[in-house]
Amino acid sequence: MAVLLEDIVQSVEMWLKLTKKPQPYVDPNLDPVLLVPGIAGSILNAVDSQNGQEERVWVRILGADYKFRTKLWSRFDPSTGRTVSLDPSTSVKVPEERYGLYAIDVLDPDMIIGRECVYYFHDMIVEMIKWGFQEGKTLFGFGYDFRQSNRLQETLDRLAAKLESVYKASGGKKINIISHSMGGLLIKCFMGLHCDIFEKYVKNWIAIAAPFRGAPGYIASTFLNGMSFVDGWEQNFFISKWSMHQLLIECPSIYELMACPHFHWQHIPLLEIWREEESCDGISRIILESYRPGESIDIFKEALSGNSVDYNGENIPLPFNLEILKWAKETHKVLSHAKVPSGVKFYNIYGINLETPHSICYGSEETPVTDILDLPFFQADGLHAEARVGVPAEHRGILCEPHVFRILKHWLQAGDPDPFYNPVNDYVILPTAFETESHHEKGLQVTSLKEEWEIVSEDQDDPDDMASRRPFVSSISVSQGGNMQSSRSEAHATIICHPQNEGKQRLELNAVGVSVDA
Repeated sequence: MAVLLEDIVQSVEMWLKLTKKPQPYVDPNLDPVLLVPGIAGSILNAVDSQNGQEERVWVRILGADYKFRTKLWSRFDPSTGRTVSLDPSTSVKVPEERYGLYAIDVLDPDMIIGRECVYYFHDMIVEMIKWGFQEGKTLFGFGYDFRQSNRLQETLDRLAAKLESVYKASGGKKINIISHSMGGLLIKCFMGLHCDIFEKYVKNWIAIAAPFRGAPGYIASTFLNGMSFVDGWEQNFFISKWSMHQLLIECPSIYELMACPHFHWQHIPLLEIWREEESCDGISRIILESYRPGESIDIFKEALSGNSVDYNGENIPLPFNLEILKWAKETHKVLSHAKVPSGVKFYNIYGINLETPHSICYGSEETPVTDILDLPFFQADGLHAEARVGVPAEHRGILCEPHVFRILKHWLQAGDPDPFYNPVNDYVILPTAFETESHHEKGLQVTSLKEEWEIVSEDQDDPDDMASRRPFVSSISVSQGGNMQSSRSEAHATIICHPQNEGKQRLELNAVGVSVDA
């Protein structure tokens, strides 16, 4: 609540031009940071080769599904390992503004209402700037075409060039890489294939929520049903599940997220299907069939055998792609052999308290699957780590968790030391219930504030005009929303501008703030 009142006072002072807009704190001693997003975490622009025009196709609201189908749908080329847009005149490009941060900050910069649902690294970027990081000096981003393989040479060449440019821009300081989700696989592929470059430019690598051994349940569902970028009502503004499904079937990156074939799982990921089976005596039985990762491939092949799309009047078959599967197996070999160089420190932050879906089940004992073709229509890092920390959070939400920010701040040695963070046991010291309640009465806290300014001007007053003038009154209100676990605060202020008298003008600010505990 005190923060809200302080914001009001600062706003009035800036309005009166008593203070300038505060410049962000910059710490020139910080090591540079490169942020690397995961799947669907980069803005993608479609470039028309005929006229050179660019337009954002991921993410957008207006005409999103149409542009997605006409510009991003693609086919895999086994001779190059690239997935190429079906539209021969379209190429996909990642914007480079703001030193690469623009593409990974807010995925739809034009969105106003409900903008939080398209935040990616936004909250983390804001927090890091508070710690003293500066865009283009110590803070950079690396967006990429997430449809492509994580070991595509074109992407790895871009990453190598990015590391070199960041190294030079920061005055020859080694880089801290922070990756999220599939971005961890991209970094691990680069580390495995270009270990010398990685060791030359990288100081620390912090992986957040990286699916190092694959995301078997998620990917099985993707192959059979597609996926949606967001949940709930927001998906109506983006891409239909079916359109996304057709894209992902031709994306090498998705196949590279299949269950790691050489990992000794504590609980083997399974694809489970309730099937109705008729015995030789004519009596049908309901049985639960289970398929291990290698066995699931036959189900994917059968379920997608008739899958196709209509593109510009042409029917294009899109079955489960065995050429991409072959490519992905080579990627898994690269990932399994990659090691952290001796001069680089590796840290791993992973989500806990929300189970990762390793297995997936279709149908039920009451409603079994009668035809595999109907399935599409149903609705451990292995590296030497300096530290591994589990944070209660969901996959995308972990990027805006205050707990994660405190961990990163400590590992990056940024800003002032946090006296309430214990890096040994990784816990945050919070006030006791008694200490909290001692500052409140029945969960309600009220704070009042009064401040006055007197502005001296060289302008002379017109005596005839003085009597006709009246005080100007305006108001400001700010609030900080809460939920079931947090408090709600509101602050209201009234500003009175009195008429100028004898070269002086007086302003009054009366404010009251109210905070109610949940």
